[in-house]
Amino acid sequence: MAAEARFVNDTLVLGGELDRAAASQLWPQLAAHAGSVARIDLQATTRLDSAGLALLSHLAGPGLELLGHPAGLDELIAAYRLSPQLGFSPPHSPVV
Repeated sequence: MAAEARFVNDTLVLGGELDRAAASQLWPQLAAHAGSVARIDLQATTRLDSAGLALLSHLAGPGLELLGHPAGLDELIAAYRLSPQLGFSPPHSPVV
């Protein structure tokens, strides 16, 4: 399924597979919203890869609320040490 994006009120609704090809396709369409999206609905998103996560992180505004968790999202957030709002988390203090 091809990725699709639309705004419903203040929510960006994404559907389909959010992979490298989809992120490349959607980036120009959504670039004007960089850093300002308060809510992203991923309930119709079936899969997400690192390029899709990069797009979401680029769009995320302060206090981002994510609705839905497509396959791959939690693993990528952990791997890239992102906060639930898709910002970078500070590194953990070393154990002394």
